[in-house]
Amino acid sequence: MKKFIKKIFDIFMKPEMMILPGQLAFFIILAIFPMLTVIGYVGSNISLFSNSFISLINNIVPEDISKVLVPFMTESQITGNIAFFMIVGFYLISNGTNSLIITSNELFGIKHDPFLKRRIKAFFMIILLMALFIFNVLVLAYGNVIAKEIINLEIFAGVSDKLYTVFVLLKWPIAFACIFWVIKLLYALAPDASIPSKYMNKGALFTTLGWIITTAIYSFYISNFANYKMFYGGISTIIVMMIWIYFLSYILVMGIAINSTEYESEKKMHKKLDSSQVN
Repeated sequence: MKKFIKKIFDIFMKPEMMILPGQLAFFIILAIFPMLTVIGYVGSNISLFSNSFISLINNIVPEDISKVLVPFMTESQITGNIAFFMIVGFYLISNGTNSLIITSNELFGIKHDPFLKRRIKAFFMIILLMALFIFNVLVLAYGNVIAKEIINLEIFAGVSDKLYTVFVLLKWPIAFACIFWVIKLLYALAPDASIPSKYMNKGALFTTLGWIITTAIYSFYISNFANYKMFYGGISTIIVMMIWIYFLSYILVMGIAINSTEYESEKKMHKKLDSSQVN
């Protein structure tokens, strides 16, 4: 136990843990609006976002957040200014996952790939990360509220209680499996060299459990709103959401550090075994 606590403390004290989580959280927040603009443009042109859908969003999402998000989701056309904003935005948001790649290379002791190759990979990784983040929001953070709104529709009359119970029971194991495998894929993609996936298991498990616990706390908090308004006024819900994203980012980066520590420990052990066999 003492050895384990020391290892965790050493990970906390790594320079990367002081810088990267905040940077990654910033780029995740920055990524939300360009992605919502694209979703809103596509959705508006195929009549995905009807008035009833927007009304549902307003009912399940705190008012302070829905006022910010809904205009992006109902944008029916992309003007030159918006297009420029999106191009710059998508380039900037890939800086977050690019930082993950660079950090992974440094922690695993790997040489960096050329800039363009790394940037393409970073862009693919931010799409994965944002998909995972949206899943986390829709299923874990606001899942119960969304399920109640959908199940209360007339077509589910008579079985709504049973359906809600099934959802609550299934959402955690399904969420665990989805988050674990996507996180493990992100960790495997990040280094610019092939690292056996078995070294990603501990970090992915730690991150999955950390995300689920943190999101459960956040979900409970937004359902039983506390006293943040006395400090931040109308933007209190957005502030709490940003803190939640920061903790998710911190846990994600810590998972990389756990993987690299495990990898280094096993490499040292193999070296000792090889040297003892030679002797």
